[in-house]
Amino acid sequence: MNLPASVRVLERGWLSSNSILFTGREDTALVDSGYVTHAGQTLALVRHALGERPLERLLNTHLHSDHCGGNALLQAAYGCRTAIPALEAPRVAAWDEDALSYRATGQQCARFSFDTTLAPGDIVELGDLRWTVLAAPGHDPHALLFFCAEEGMLISGDALWENGFGVVFPELAGEPAFDEVGATLDLIATLDARVVIPGHGAVFGDVAGALARARSRLDYLSSDPVRNAENAVKVLLKFLLLERRELGLDALPGLLRSIPLIERVRTRLLGRDADELAAWASAALLRAGAARIEGGRLIDADV
Repeated sequence: MNLPASVRVLERGWLSSNSILFTGREDTALVDSGYVTHAGQTLALVRHALGERPLERLLNTHLHSDHCGGNALLQAAYGCRTAIPALEAPRVAAWDEDALSYRATGQQCARFSFDTTLAPGDIVELGDLRWTVLAAPGHDPHALLFFCAEEGMLISGDALWENGFGVVFPELAGEPAFDEVGATLDLIATLDARVVIPGHGAVFGDVAGALARARSRLDYLSSDPVRNAENAVKVLLKFLLLERRELGLDALPGLLRSIPLIERVRTRLLGRDADELAAWASAALLRAGAARIEGGRLIDADV
């Protein structure tokens, strides 16, 4: 997929989001910075791509830990000005890990600061191109899109992937969000997007096909809330496995119970005991080829 010379996608593994690097004539910027355990890798990739140029700006589509975990290290290395979604500003200023979801999901994020905020309707220049900021609630209530009408390019974060979208987390906290996912997909359909840079996975051009698959996925999940809850548990366990590489099966029920969001899902939506949920989640990863079991341990498939 051909992109303008000033736009470079640093495609990452599943644990970290993609990062989009912009090298304008007078300015450089990065959108999203991956997970904290990959922060050193993010910095190395940016340094290699920029050479002697500094990174001057850092922007986030949303503040889930896999999209902003490298913020702190990039700020320390470059002193880059950082822009975050406006509605997250009070939470970041107070570093409220509960409100920012890090404690609830059992994930890490090094504390970072911000210099300015982004809101729907803002216009930002990245890579000598004009991008409109758009609201993308659903996966995250404060998520944003960046759309360049001139090039027909959309930075979609986790609102649209080539095959679906991110976990609908607000639903798990009792906040209706399936309709917001649908509204965001409808918004994307109104744009003349020819190229999508997703939060995870390869850049793609079949926008209509991706939207059709996303709507089918949304229908499937929204028709039975248990499906979204099970998907979230599976995703969060895979995230832990990617981070830690292996987990003891005996300790897995207790580990899952220690993660507030999973415990809420277990007791309020799934109605399973911790041992049953741990066995189900492990089996789901095995069926997907995402893990294997050796010597009483659940091991990431890539190890």
